[in-house]
Amino acid sequence: MSDPADSSRRRQRVERWFPADPTRVGADPDYRFTLANERTFLAWIRTALGLAAGGLAAITVLDDFAGEEALGIGLLALSFVTAATSYRRWALNERAMRLDEPLPVSRLPLAMAIGVAVVALVAGVLFAVDAAR
Repeated sequence: MSDPADSSRRRQRVERWFPADPTRVGADPDYRFTLANERTFLAWIRTALGLAAGGLAAITVLDDFAGEEALGIGLLALSFVTAATSYRRWALNERAMRLDEPLPVSRLPLAMAIGVAVVALVAGVLFAVDAAR
């Protein structure tokens, strides 16, 4: 027999990362804000697709390069994080606008900056090691 408290805690954990439909709360905000929020979400998705394309290209095109798998997997991981986090960011922003609350702070830009810097550093080191051979 399932404990209702366990079910409630499980649902809260899931909604923490993937909030329920934010369009079901509060009042409709000015449509321009909703459209701007959607454009931002789509820009994050385009970024994730670009990272995925770069990761797949690194794995398939750089055959003679010593670290193509590490570089490609790093880009694919960053793509996954970006795509998975962008929906949460959209939903939390939409909910805040509908409830007339301040927009929540996002760590996605910081994570992207660190991730891209790490990938660039790893790529530079791997290219330097490969050139020294």
